[in-house]
Amino acid sequence: MAKKSSSLPDFEAALAELEKIVEKMEAGDQSLEEALKSFQRGIELTRTCQQGLKEAEQRVEKLVQDGKDFKVEPMDLEDTED
Repeated sequence: MAKKSSSLPDFEAALAELEKIVEKMEAGDQSLEEALKSFQRGIELTRTCQQGLKEAEQRVEKLVQDGKDFKVEPMDLEDTED
Protein backbone atom coordinates (compact mmCIF):
# COMPACT_ATOMS: atom_id res chain seq x y z
CA MET A 1 0.00 0.00 0.00
CA ALA A 2 1.37 3.42 -0.93
CA LYS A 3 2.06 5.90 1.81
CA LYS A 4 -0.17 8.94 2.06
CA SER A 5 1.29 12.29 1.19
CA SER A 6 1.45 14.46 4.29
CA SER A 7 -0.41 17.21 2.41
CA LEU A 8 -3.47 14.99 1.90
CA PRO A 9 -6.10 14.98 4.64
CA ASP A 10 -7.41 11.70 6.00
CA PHE A 11 -10.79 10.43 4.82
CA GLU A 12 -12.85 11.98 7.61
CA ALA A 13 -11.15 15.38 7.33
CA ALA A 14 -11.52 15.36 3.54
CA LEU A 15 -15.19 14.48 3.79
CA ALA A 16 -15.85 17.20 6.37
CA GLU A 17 -14.08 19.81 4.24
CA LEU A 18 -15.99 18.65 1.16
CA GLU A 19 -19.30 19.05 3.01
CA LYS A 20 -18.36 22.62 3.96
CA ILE A 21 -17.45 23.42 0.36
CA VAL A 22 -20.79 22.07 -0.87
CA GLU A 23 -22.66 24.18 1.69
CA LYS A 24 -20.79 27.33 0.61
CA MET A 25 -21.41 26.64 -3.07
CA GLU A 26 -25.10 25.90 -2.49
CA ALA A 27 -25.47 29.21 -0.64
CA GLY A 28 -24.48 30.99 -3.87
CA ASP A 29 -22.57 33.75 -2.09
CA GLN A 30 -19.26 33.14 -3.87
CA SER A 31 -17.88 34.99 -6.86
CA LEU A 32 -17.29 32.97 -10.00
CA GLU A 33 -13.56 32.78 -9.25
CA GLU A 34 -14.19 31.61 -5.66
CA ALA A 35 -16.71 29.05 -6.90
CA LEU A 36 -14.21 27.69 -9.43
CA LYS A 37 -11.53 27.38 -6.72
CA SER A 38 -14.04 25.66 -4.44
CA PHE A 39 -15.03 23.28 -7.23
CA GLN A 40 -11.38 22.43 -7.92
CA ARG A 41 -10.74 21.76 -4.23
CA GLY A 42 -13.91 19.67 -4.11
CA ILE A 43 -12.64 17.49 -6.94
CA GLU A 44 -9.33 16.99 -5.11
CA LEU A 45 -11.15 16.04 -1.92
CA THR A 46 -13.49 13.69 -3.78
CA ARG A 47 -10.49 11.87 -5.21
CA THR A 48 -8.96 11.64 -1.74
CA CYS A 49 -12.20 10.15 -0.39
CA GLN A 50 -12.47 7.70 -3.28
CA GLN A 51 -8.88 6.56 -2.71
CA GLY A 52 -9.53 6.17 1.01
CA LEU A 53 -12.59 4.03 0.33
CA LYS A 54 -10.68 1.94 -2.21
CA GLU A 55 -7.88 1.33 0.29
CA ALA A 56 -10.37 0.39 3.00
CA GLU A 57 -12.09 -2.05 0.67
CA GLN A 58 -8.74 -3.64 -0.22
CA ARG A 59 -7.91 -4.01 3.48
CA VAL A 60 -11.26 -5.69 4.15
CA GLU A 61 -10.78 -8.04 1.21
CA LYS A 62 -7.32 -8.94 2.47
CA LEU A 63 -8.71 -9.72 5.92
CA VAL A 64 -11.29 -12.10 4.49
CA GLN A 65 -9.18 -13.53 1.69
CA ASP A 66 -10.03 -16.95 0.39
CA GLY A 67 -8.86 -19.41 3.00
CA LYS A 68 -10.23 -22.27 5.04
CA ASP A 69 -13.34 -20.50 6.28
CA PHE A 70 -13.22 -17.14 4.52
CA LYS A 71 -13.89 -15.93 1.03
CA VAL A 72 -14.29 -12.51 -0.55
CA GLU A 73 -17.81 -11.64 -1.55
CA PRO A 74 -18.85 -8.46 -3.35
CA MET A 75 -20.42 -5.84 -1.14
CA ASP A 76 -24.03 -4.88 -1.83
CA LEU A 77 -23.84 -1.10 -1.48
CA GLU A 78 -27.53 -0.57 -2.21
CA ASP A 79 -28.44 -1.99 1.21
CA THR A 80 -26.17 0.50 3.02
CA GLU A 81 -27.61 3.69 1.50
CA ASP A 82 -30.30 5.66 3.33
